[in-house]
Formats: sequence, C-alpha cells, structure tokens
Amino acid sequence: MVDVTAKAATVRRAEAHAFVRMRAATVRGIRRMESPKGNPLEIARIAGIAAAKRTWELIPLCHPLPLTHVDVRAKLCKNGVEITSQATATGPTGVEMEALVAASVAALTIYDMCKALERGMEITDLYLERKSGGRSGEYKRNEGTERRASGPTSKEHVR
Repeated sequence: MVDVTAKAATVRRAEAHAFVRMRAATVRGIRRMESPKGNPLEIARIAGIAAAKRTWELIPLCHPLPLTHVDVRAKLCKNGVEITSQATATGPTGVEMEALVAASVAALTIYDMCKALERGMEITDLYLERKSGGRSGEYKRNEGTERRASGPTSKEHVR
C-alpha cells in the first residue's frame, strides 16, 4: 500500500458512471416489474452502496476508508440502465475506487437481476466522472477528449 501517513485529511468526493445496454423488450420488462428476482434498480442501488464500503477488500492495495456518504442511482433509459455513483470521505486518500466499484457492482447487479429477460446485455461506459479533494485537486471528465473509441458516451444514451 502507498504510505499516506503524512498526507492531510481532506474531504474527498468522487462520482462514477456505468451503463447497461439492453434491448427495448428488456427495458419494458423492467418497467413492468417482470424480473423474477424483483426490482433490479433498487437492488442494484443497494448492491453498489454495499460494494463501495468493501472496496478495500476487493481491490488489492486500496486503503480501507471511513466513507461518510455513498449514493448510487440507477435510471431506466430507452436502451438500458444508466448508473451514477458518488462517494465521500474525509481522509488522506481519494475515493475514486469506491465510486467506480459502486457503479460497476450496480451494473453487474442489473445484469444478474435481468439475465432471465436477456443474456446479451452489455456493461459499458464505466468511468470516473469527477473527483475533488486532495493534493491533485479537481478532476472533471471531458466528454470531447476522453471519448471511447467505440460506443456512445453517457450523453448519447437514449432516454
């Protein structure tokens, strides 16, 4: 692990994004609550929050952090589910990994909850949207210069 003993404790925030692309029929199935496992959006939200709290157990060399806030939102769009996550802590190291783990586990949960409706779903567009705090300061993803080589960015998801 990186030694953060001498680093100042500051408020650290991070936001991440993921998208689960699926057929229109699957989206309709979610709207109609046809998933045999229950409400995928709510279960994904809870799974993402729980995962953020355990990031240090999942990612080698991550510090265990006393998170002060985690929020995960799963929004149904015309062509899938858009997931956003936020993590906050006051400490000597950032919470980017916690936000990313929350978004990715929420996306995996959507897949698991909906695989009875569709096996061909794709998890795409997992990225850090922004972060603040610490020595490196502010970061905000620039849609124009950090676009994936293939596939849409979050702004292109059909709502």
